[in-house]
Amino acid sequence: MTDHAPAFNLKAVIRETGLTPETLRAWERRYGLVKPQRTPGGHRLYSQYDIQMLKWLVARQREGLSISRAVEMWRSMENNGQDPLEPARPQPRSIVIGGMALDDLRQAWVSACLEFDEESAERALTQGFAIASPETVCIDVIQKGLAEIGNQWYRGMISVQQEHFASALSMRRLHALFAASPSPTRPERILAACPAGEEHEFGLLVISFLLRRRGWDVVYLGANVPLARLGATLQVTSPRLVVSVTQTLPGAASLREMAETTRSYGIPLAYGGSLFVAVPSLIERIPGYFLGNEIAAVPKTVEHLLAAAPPLPQIAPAPLEFSQARDYLVEKEPFIVASVCEALRSTPIASAHLEIANSTFTRYLIAALSLGDFRLLGHTIGWLDGLLENYGLPSSQADYYFEIYRRAVEQNPDVGANLILSWLGQLKRNTAV
Repeated sequence: MTDHAPAFNLKAVIRETGLTPETLRAWERRYGLVKPQRTPGGHRLYSQYDIQMLKWLVARQREGLSISRAVEMWRSMENNGQDPLEPARPQPRSIVIGGMALDDLRQAWVSACLEFDEESAERALTQGFAIASPETVCIDVIQKGLAEIGNQWYRGMISVQQEHFASALSMRRLHALFAASPSPTRPERILAACPAGEEHEFGLLVISFLLRRRGWDVVYLGANVPLARLGATLQVTSPRLVVSVTQTLPGAASLREMAETTRSYGIPLAYGGSLFVAVPSLIERIPGYFLGNEIAAVPKTVEHLLAAAPPLPQIAPAPLEFSQARDYLVEKEPFIVASVCEALRSTPIASAHLEIANSTFTRYLIAALSLGDFRLLGHTIGWLDGLLENYGLPSSQADYYFEIYRRAVEQNPDVGANLILSWLGQLKRNTAV
């Protein structure tokens, strides 16, 4: 096993990995995988394991991955109980039924979607339903196929139009399957709704379909369900459980409000989404039941929750200074974004990249303030850096963007701005160290 004892200084790590000090410190700040200890004099000390991890990340970059994608791969392997530094374990064979592999059908479906070939895409799904259960096809062909397509868009390999085409086809097929499900056989009713601002409803629809197939009466509301009049809906439908899914940090902030609302009516909320796998600490911020990492296991989890009715976790409210900072940013957002755009008007940053940065960063910053923890932004900053990098914007330009954003906040002084300036200033110092 690789030694975890801190023994190597910064110079030794740079010599071993070929990284520059600036890159190494930026990786530490953004992704938090390498956490050096400090000598009494404040100098960084790294372990042999840290060095091997950095070499692994550099190797993935040489294979064509962005650093953010390499970090995602490392964390995914760890979440699956595999040490990335150990030799690769034998991979399980593809699901094969009737002499055909669902992996092959998934690849055929993905290829057809990317070519805007609706007929071939539908044919691949029809073949899948002929050899496997609807649940298996939804998870192993459609859901995993959409994940592949989403990753290709993130890496700049395909257009957003191709991604939208695949999403539209899959949602249409899944809605048809949901509508054709047998009548409920269980007495409990479940309400399915994405929180306000969450437009990614595919995961929720899959869960609703799985629950309907198991006999539950599922009332499906879909994406972006506002809190207004949710209480009235709960009173009319009388569900035993509300199920929700979110993939974004702003969605998680809305999910927290939704969970608090349903609890006030005596109805618990259960939730899921890949975001909670990537950022497990978010689970501690939601007063509801986490449905777990495997979507196929959700029906069994729901059955347990309805039978055992365990107590809901108690969640502390966000500190007052975070609430004040959130209210400030909500009010001042148009002025801050205008200042950022004006300051970056003559830079090489393309308007499309700037629009992505502005629309993402402010919304996510407001969400982190609502949830009371800046650390939740670590995953988002890494994702945004990787997205811009994959679309041709160097990470140095992303760092410059954060500095310009800090200056824009300074131009709009208020007591609520202090906490934001403190965090952005810390972000700047970490970049400059």
